[in-house]
Order: sequence, then C-alpha cells, then structure tokens
Amino acid sequence: MSAEASLSAGELTLVAGAPANGGSCVAHHEGRVVFVRYALPGERVRVRVTADRGSYWHAEVVEVLEASADRTESLCLIAGVDGAGCCDLAFAAPEAVRTLKAQVVANQLERLGGHHWRGEAEPLSDSGATGWRTRVRLAVGADARPGFHRYHSDELVTDLRCAQLPPGMLDGVAQACSAADLSPAAQLHIALDDDGRRHVVRTLRRGGRTTTNVVQGNYEAIQRVAPRSWEVPVTAFWQAHRDAARVYSGLVAEWAQPGTGMRVWDLYGGVGVFAAALGEPVGESGRVLTVDTSRASTRAPRAALADLPQVDIVCDSVRRAVATQKAGADVAVLDPPRSGAGRDVIGLLAVAGVPRIVHIGCEAAAFARDIGLYLGHDYAVEKIKVFDAFPLTHHTECVALLTRKV
Repeated sequence: MSAEASLSAGELTLVAGAPANGGSCVAHHEGRVVFVRYALPGERVRVRVTADRGSYWHAEVVEVLEASADRTESLCLIAGVDGAGCCDLAFAAPEAVRTLKAQVVANQLERLGGHHWRGEAEPLSDSGATGWRTRVRLAVGADARPGFHRYHSDELVTDLRCAQLPPGMLDGVAQACSAADLSPAAQLHIALDDDGRRHVVRTLRRGGRTTTNVVQGNYEAIQRVAPRSWEVPVTAFWQAHRDAARVYSGLVAEWAQPGTGMRVWDLYGGVGVFAAALGEPVGESGRVLTVDTSRASTRAPRAALADLPQVDIVCDSVRRAVATQKAGADVAVLDPPRSGAGRDVIGLLAVAGVPRIVHIGCEAAAFARDIGLYLGHDYAVEKIKVFDAFPLTHHTECVALLTRKV
C-alpha cells in the first residue's frame, strides 16, 4: 500500500489497502499505519487525520481522487463524513461490502484464532440492503431533539432518514415525544413489531437510577418466530434485522442436532428463541438450560415457553450458571455479547466435556479469539457461516459449529 508524503494541516493523500476490522481500510504513511474510514481498497484519497495513536493514525476521507469501481452513490442520506455514524459502508455496492466482510473475518480468524477459513459473507435473506432494521435507539440532544450520533461523537444528527429503517418507521417520533421529558441524557427506544405496530419507550438515567416511560404503543412488542410469539420489552434485546431470529433459529436447530432425551445448554439465551428451537426436539425426557443476565429478557420466555416444562430459565451470569451444573450437556449454543464468551466460559465448556457447540459472534475479532480458545481445548471447527446481517455497515454475524476431538 503506497502513500504520498504530503502532510499539510492534518491532511494526507493515500492509497487505501486491505479492509480492516471496524470498517476502515489500511494505508501507510512514512512507515506509520493509517486506518482510513469511508475508503475502499485501491482508492487514491485525500484524508483528514482524526486521531494520533502514536504508532498509527485514524483518518477519514475528504476527497476521492481515484474511485473504486465498487463505489456508489450513498444508499443512506444521513451517513458519511460529518454525517451520522449509522451506515458506514453505504457508499459501496452491497455485494462488494459482503466481499470485504468475508476478507475481514478470514483475516481475524487467521491472526487471532489460528484458523484458516476462506468463504463468503451471505445475505441474511432477500430483504435487501435497506429497510431491514426494526429496532433502533436514539439519543436526545441539548435542544431536546432526538437523533443519531456522529461517529465517536456526542454530537447528534437530527435528520432521522437512516436507510437501515423501513420507510416511515420514525415519522412523527419527535412530535410524539414533544410532551415527554426529553431532557439531555434521555434515550428513545423504538420498535416496529411483527404486528406492524410502533412502540416508543423513553429511558432516563439520573443519580444511578433509570426511569422508564411509554411514549407510544406498549412497553412490550410482539415478536414472532413461527409458530411462537414473544412479548419482548422494547428496551430488551431482540435481533435488529427483521429476518435474523428466524434464520438463526433454523440454523441453530440444524447444527445443534438436538434429539429426544438430550441435555442442552442455551447460553446468553436472551428471550429464549433458541431454547424454543432446542426444547421441542429434546422432548420432556430431555432438558434445556437457558441462561441470561438480563431480568427483562428472562421474563419473556416464561410465558412464550410455558408449554415446554423441559426448559429451565435462569437469570444469572453464564460463568456461574455453568460452573454450578452437576451434569454436563450433549450440546451447547452460545450467543455472547460483542466482547465474546472468553477464556473462563469456554474453559468451563471444555472441562464439562461438551462434545458439540454452536457458537455465534457479532464482532469479528472477539469471534476469532473465541475460536482460538476452542482450538486450544481440542475442539475442531466443522463449519463457519458469515452473514451480512447488518447491511450498509461493517458489522457481521458469524456462526461456527465445533466438535470435540475424540
């Protein structure tokens, strides 16, 4: 990757190289690595340095001097340099974005996980690159107007036309909230549920205490993965992409291979979508333990899975819940937060001798580190799928099937 040595008032002219984890491309200037946002590999760009980290810099594109054939008109009206941080790859063709995501995951797995993988990032469904998100959180500015944050900034963009959202999802939100206490530090949680209803909930944290008020609709939204329905708090976790819960649930059931009488651990189980897919095939002679730290999340499956007495719902840390199990499991499914499952939890799975694991990760580096930990405990990677579950952004969802070596 070449660079022209023209540093003036914090600006450089560079040629962008390979994609890096986090949405940037790697370039070099006089031996220093520069992570460039809003560039594509091979582009010659003029950039503004935004942060000096000593051995490397962060920069963003000011002008594209020689564009990639994969560059397009931005699909998001509010994203980009000096815009909202929502759709950081909206300027690239969706199929090109998937190629970049696959390259990033492959690189992270090689570097951090010690595992060689070459594959493609798949569309999650045929829903397209826009209008896929059904849950969003807005911040509230000093002027009491809701908006999206600029990248790594407290400043807000109050134009709400993010391309991830279905048309009309945020229409009238500011007006609907005008009578509410939209003081700075408030947040708005908006969900479009599977009945097509919009729900708006305001949260405000003051003095270590969080208050919650329903502005529109209900506190709980109806979400469905056939044939079941969940009443999920608008402030709790549910997959952002309208098709994600259905696709992941089907894949987990296929790869986990639950059968009659089996013991299954559903770790970081949220509202129990995977517990439902696993609980039915194990039958009443089997057991499914679903664990999550969120009280709001673990309340939802108690109603949704009431007909599955074989499912035990626990609100606790995954590490503590697994450590206290007297019997092991035939299969474990993990869907940890962005930071990954980590050394302690994966070590406990290995000590318990769980022979089959389905591991889901929403951050490439953390996913790769977890894969490396499994390999260190004599697990083998059988399959990996990478989903473009967050179109227009650099984010991915990765799923791995691992089996214990005999």
